[in-house]
Amino acid sequence: MSRLSYPAKFTAGSDGRVLVEFIDLPRVATDGKDEREAMEEAMDALGSDLSIRLSRREEIPAPSRAKRGQRLVPVPLWLAPKLALYFAMRDQRVSNSELARRLGLHERVVRRMLDPKHATRPEKIQAALAALGKQMTVEVRDAA
Repeated sequence: MSRLSYPAKFTAGSDGRVLVEFIDLPRVATDGKDEREAMEEAMDALGSDLSIRLSRREEIPAPSRAKRGQRLVPVPLWLAPKLALYFAMRDQRVSNSELARRLGLHERVVRRMLDPKHATRPEKIQAALAALGKQMTVEVRDAA
C-alpha cells in the first residue's frame, strides 16, 4: 500500500509565519500565517508542482517516509488518482500504449487520464488501476 502524502518541515519564523519545505521536492516551499493556513498552502503548492511535473512528463519522486519533526502533506484529491496511476505505470514499466491495449482503449484516452487538466471520470482511473493490479481506496481519519 502506498500513501500519497509528502513529508514536509514546518518551521515557525521570527515573524510568526510558518514556513513549509518539502523533503522530496526541494524546489517547493510556501508559508502561512499559522499552522492551518500553512497546511492549506502546502497542499496547494504540492498539487501545483506535481501537476506541472505530470503534464510535462517529468520525473516525479515517490514520497519518502516522514521523519521526526516532519508532517505529511496529502496530495490534493483532484490529483491523487492520476498520480496513483502514474506511479503504478512507472513502477511496472507500462507505457500508455500498453495500458490502452489492456483496457481496449485508444492511447489518447490513457494520455487524458494522466493529464491534470482533464476531468477524467473516477471509474476510468479505477479500471486502469485494476488493469495494473491496483485498487484505490479513500481513507477518512481524524485530523491531527
